[in-house]
Amino acid sequence: MLPKFLFADNSQELPDNIFIVHTEQPRFIVQCDIEGFWTNQEVYWLDDKPESDELISELLDQAADFMEMELENQERLYDEEEDDED
Repeated sequence: MLPKFLFADNSQELPDNIFIVHTEQPRFIVQCDIEGFWTNQEVYWLDDKPESDELISELLDQAADFMEMELENQERLYDEEEDDED
């Protein structure tokens, strides 16, 4: 079973962008600036785009929360690795 969200990047072609992949229906990919989820955002719908603006807003808020937690977790893991090297 896949997680609800996946964090992806393509640092060779789009080094300043990241991608948040929503794996449940309606499936979509959000391309955004590495510095902020709402900056230079593009949403690609893999399934039909929901008609409800409220549902879209809720899904994008969940994706933003996921991105923030994932970046914080990666930073924490990086800091722990640096501490282990000292």
